[in-house]
Amino acid sequence: MPEKLEDIKTQYSNDGNLNARIALHARFSTNTYGWQRWVFDHLTLGETARILELGCGPAGLWTANKASIPAGWSCVLTDFSTGMTSAATQNLAGIPSDFGIATADAQAIPAPDDTFDAVIANHMLYHVPDRALALQEMRRVLRPGGTVFATTIGENHMREMWNLIEPFVPDIHERTRKVSHVFTLENGGEQLGAVFSDVAREDYADDLAVTEVQPVVDYIRSSNTMVGCTLEPNQWAAIRRTIMAHIEVKGEFRIRKASGMLMAAA
Repeated sequence: MPEKLEDIKTQYSNDGNLNARIALHARFSTNTYGWQRWVFDHLTLGETARILELGCGPAGLWTANKASIPAGWSCVLTDFSTGMTSAATQNLAGIPSDFGIATADAQAIPAPDDTFDAVIANHMLYHVPDRALALQEMRRVLRPGGTVFATTIGENHMREMWNLIEPFVPDIHERTRKVSHVFTLENGGEQLGAVFSDVAREDYADDLAVTEVQPVVDYIRSSNTMVGCTLEPNQWAAIRRTIMAHIEVKGEFRIRKASGMLMAAA
């Protein structure tokens, strides 16, 4: 059964849960290029462009690259959550670029046909209930020759972390598949190809080399994969011991990542 809409609304009612997950990646990722910079550098657009971002969250893509945004870019940032758009508005205050921010549903984009040169959908299409409709909407608002940039995860993304939970939640990997594996690097290209052309994939090479226990626990607690799961204190203690044992023996708890971008043309 797919992820429930009410769970998505609760998960992203504000940026607290998302920030807990971002923090783990920001502190312990091994790729010094940086995810947000890597994504930004893949936006192969001219000096003048009109851009739509769906599921913008707290606008991390733009705040991380504020010094590199071309003056000729006009950006409309949207999110399903008013909590996220409020955070984005606050975070973008003082950045002298052309931003519009609105609450919007990717399944019914409030824009005329042929409006944008690019549509960005970062790690969000797996949350959309009617993804086929959302892709049609993205195609509708893109100008001919425009590009969609959709980041997502691979099927084995952060599996070592979820292995920690499996002794207490035996179906945890199935839960993960239901939450995010409906649109992955492996299967997302075919979905884009039904609507767009010239689909391409770029992978971002990275792992987490975690040297502290609490950030992993905070990430797990914040995840919508854990909705409906209640672990007992002794179970959390066992998880903490396992992480600490890895750190004591190997100097780190290594978590393999699988993420990247799918690009397609209108």
